[in-house]
Amino acid sequence: MAQVEISEQRPASEQADMSETSEKLRFEGTVAVSGAVTGQMLSVLFAEESTVDGKLHFKGAVTIDGTFSGSVTTDDVLIVGERATIKADITCGSAVVKGEVTGNITARDSVALEGHAQVRGDIASPTLSIERGVMFDGASRMGTAPAKTKRGGRP
Repeated sequence: MAQVEISEQRPASEQADMSETSEKLRFEGTVAVSGAVTGQMLSVLFAEESTVDGKLHFKGAVTIDGTFSGSVTTDDVLIVGERATIKADITCGSAVVKGEVTGNITARDSVALEGHAQVRGDIASPTLSIERGVMFDGASRMGTAPAKTKRGGRP
């Protein structure tokens, strides 16, 4: 069951324009969304100012630009934006990392570390590309088998 809390109760007429207030939503438990989730909805949830903790499962490409901790599982594409900070183990189809990730990344297809990405953790993927300027502190395994062991000091 999901719980949604608004820090300050206001009449519906005053809540219509929340862009000028500092109200926050807090979700506890499992939050399931049925039907189509638009990119605009996801950009609100994972925007630069957002902080989300939990387990993320999704279909389709998702970009995270905020702070996320927990775990990420998808068969599709995860894009970690330039200003994102992720503390999670990631299992995905493909990952494009431009921000900061602390945790292991296991990808079925590919992992690309771009720009000024910072990754602290192991990467298992058949294809790995690392641009100049990226910081990668971990081990990489190229192949189809996911990493089974965690090295000391890593999530």
